[in-house]
Amino acid sequence: MSSMSVEKPSFARYKPNNTIEEGDLVVVYLSRENMSIIRVKTGEYFNCKFGSYKHTDMIGLQYGTKLGSNTGRGFLYLLYPTPELWTLVLPHRTQILYIADISFVMNFLDLKPGMSMIESGTGSGSFSHSIARTLAPTGHLYTFEYHKERADAAKKEFEEHGLSDMVTLQCRDVCKNGFDMENKVDAVFLDLPAPWEAVESAKKAFKQDRIGKICTFSPCIEQISRTVTALNEHGFVDIQMYECLLRFNEIRVIPMWTIDEAMEKQRAMEKKRKRATPRILRDDIAEKTLEQPQDQEEDEGEEGPSGKKSAKIEDSIKDSNQSSAAATPKSASESDMDEGVAVVLPSSSSTSTPASVSLAVTEDASIAEPRERIDPKNVTITRPPAEQRGHTSYLMFATFTPTVQRPNLTETKAAQ
Repeated sequence: MSSMSVEKPSFARYKPNNTIEEGDLVVVYLSRENMSIIRVKTGEYFNCKFGSYKHTDMIGLQYGTKLGSNTGRGFLYLLYPTPELWTLVLPHRTQILYIADISFVMNFLDLKPGMSMIESGTGSGSFSHSIARTLAPTGHLYTFEYHKERADAAKKEFEEHGLSDMVTLQCRDVCKNGFDMENKVDAVFLDLPAPWEAVESAKKAFKQDRIGKICTFSPCIEQISRTVTALNEHGFVDIQMYECLLRFNEIRVIPMWTIDEAMEKQRAMEKKRKRATPRILRDDIAEKTLEQPQDQEEDEGEEGPSGKKSAKIEDSIKDSNQSSAAATPKSASESDMDEGVAVVLPSSSSTSTPASVSLAVTEDASIAEPRERIDPKNVTITRPPAEQRGHTSYLMFATFTPTVQRPNLTETKAAQ
């Protein structure tokens, strides 16, 4: 009886059936800031703020499935583990490279499937996973880490992620002992405290009959300066340095007014302000009138001149209230047909007599213009936020020129 071989999941390629099986790795996606990686096992649970999820319910589902919680409070996505997602969910043993630097370095090193490459040091394995996928299926990565515990942890992850056949890891201090490789690789990446000490050994590791690329990742400009000196001494050319910064932009939608629309909007605001002015002034005048001291009437006498003035003030306030009430709209439909009101404030030379207000209704405002809704065109703009992520490290690239000339096509045919 023949038994079917089950293909082991790998970060370097997708599963043909795209189905979650027991023992597979799954990236549980709740949001961009909340992701984690789990290994599916029967009888275990994944707990989060939305509830408890059984691993058994995940088995048999397709990667990318949206799985709801048993409480009905939320959901999550079951994603296939890729090098990009692994960079976001891996356990940090050291400072790592993120997608912006990873894609930049791989592009300038001109990595392709089938090439061989040196990486030093391995660290948390973020860059190693992306390199292995790019060089697959026939390429190879030689990665070096001087710290024993980090090297053992990275080696275990490579085996679990199906990369052990294309990644060779060594625990070695390359700054002191070198790479112990000659005429073997097409590219070199150095993430070391003193990369200038490994330049000589890296030169020997390049294939001597081909053009090679080297890159160093250093946070300080002093490291860059010493590395440039070492590269020049060993014959590297085309030395360039870059600083890769990640800049986010906020997207906003704003109204774009033409000149005519802006003037019409201003006129509408002026009309609205004029309609509201008499009502505001009436309330202010009533408050000032009520605040007048009552002891003035007692000093002048009940039948004195102040009594006549008080009676005159009351008549003026009544007339003002009646005029304002007639000018004040009672509903939204009536407000569009309000009459224009002009406000006249007399001189305030007399301190004992409060100011009187006469409200005159303009004749030409008997028929108000209907209000028109102005809808401007919306324009989408982008702008950087107030805070941005700062400097990570400097990336320096150089080119290795071959020391051995490869035979041309004519010489190859003649030799055959």
